[in-house]
Amino acid sequence: MRLRSLLFVPGDRPDRMEKALGAGADALILDLEDAVAPERKAEARDAVLAFLARDRTVPLFVRINPLDTELANEDLIVVRERPEGIVLPKCESFEDVRRLEMRLDFAGVFYEQNPLVLPIATETPAAIFGLGSYAEVSERLAGLTWGAEDLPAAIGAATSREEDGRYTPPYELARSLCLFGAAAAGVAPIETVYPAFRDLDGLAAYAARARRDGFTGMMAIHPAQVAVINEAFTPSEAEIAHARAVVAAFEANPGAGALSLDGRMIDRPHLVQARRTLAAAD
Repeated sequence: MRLRSLLFVPGDRPDRMEKALGAGADALILDLEDAVAPERKAEARDAVLAFLARDRTVPLFVRINPLDTELANEDLIVVRERPEGIVLPKCESFEDVRRLEMRLDFAGVFYEQNPLVLPIATETPAAIFGLGSYAEVSERLAGLTWGAEDLPAAIGAATSREEDGRYTPPYELARSLCLFGAAAAGVAPIETVYPAFRDLDGLAAYAARARRDGFTGMMAIHPAQVAVINEAFTPSEAEIAHARAVVAAFEANPGAGALSLDGRMIDRPHLVQARRTLAAAD
């Protein structure tokens, strides 16, 4: 499943779900958690169930409420309509993914394609220490992502960002550990949202940095962000041509550890990166 862009849509807004289908996102996240007021949770659940029952043109994920709430048990009824994935907030380690699996089993959810899980894996202090654990459940994961909004509140910080929008050191650390945790588990690292949805230039720079650092996709909060994100995480023609040249050079010299290409030295890590670029292009 290609996940360059995952667009959040409030679960109590079926009109926005309908519009989101045309945004070009690789997947939609139908949100039953933060985007829905407490008094509208049941209404949102019904709307998400109805939307899941329709024919699909894009993969659909559902963000449920945290597992330690009764709302999560009620939310899991949506799995009967077979979403492609569940976004798990406040996830603290692989053990929470296992807990979710057990609840699905207890609810009698059995079908050929069980939903994947996308943990939001940095929203509590304890979660930071569990970021290296997800290899235990990697076959269940759609990827690993993080968030910079709940953690400051959990530890009493005033904000997660500097005045110019950059993350302060504690949240740069959380971002980095999420990236490395996903790599250690062998799953896709997904960058968190860019809240200033009207600032498309800032979004483009933010997404470009994410791809540079190793993230393979990003979450969006507004349809206008999707095209920018897709472009940022899609290799350019120049990148594809260079990757093909690197692969061809090593195929022509299978015993070489290092080669010269266009006046620069390349070695096996360049080959690994070239293959990843071509896989992303495909």
